[in-house]
Amino acid sequence: MKTYNFKINGKDYSVTIKGIEGRNAEVSVNGTDYSVEMENTPDAIPEPAAVTAPAAPQPQSVPQPAAPSGGVTSVVHSPLPGVIISVDVKEGQAVKKGQKVAVLEAMKMENEIQAEADGTVSAILVQKGDSVLEGAEIIKLS
Repeated sequence: MKTYNFKINGKDYSVTIKGIEGRNAEVSVNGTDYSVEMENTPDAIPEPAAVTAPAAPQPQSVPQPAAPSGGVTSVVHSPLPGVIISVDVKEGQAVKKGQKVAVLEAMKMENEIQAEADGTVSAILVQKGDSVLEGAEIIKLS
């Protein structure tokens, strides 16, 4: 078992990962047990971003468009849990490594999220106002 302590929007959460079988994890959040289905099955115990706290704003489920025939070469992830306050690119737009693609508000601070590689935006997975967790996929580049 692995226990993580989170502070989300000023509220403390104690999350214990009790076990993982395939795509399902059994977790306890502040003493309440949950079964969590994971999109990507980890090789080891998942990072804290894989667990959501029930009382906090939940990340938005955004349909993911199919990647162009070239495939996805890079994914921009959220560096912190927070709220997306702007998305500064559009699908099909060319971006350079280090270019601002979105802004995240976390702990009352605005954090610029930058492209991790040169590419073309193939999918935008969030929109303004979405709550995201650390490690959440924000934008896919091809």
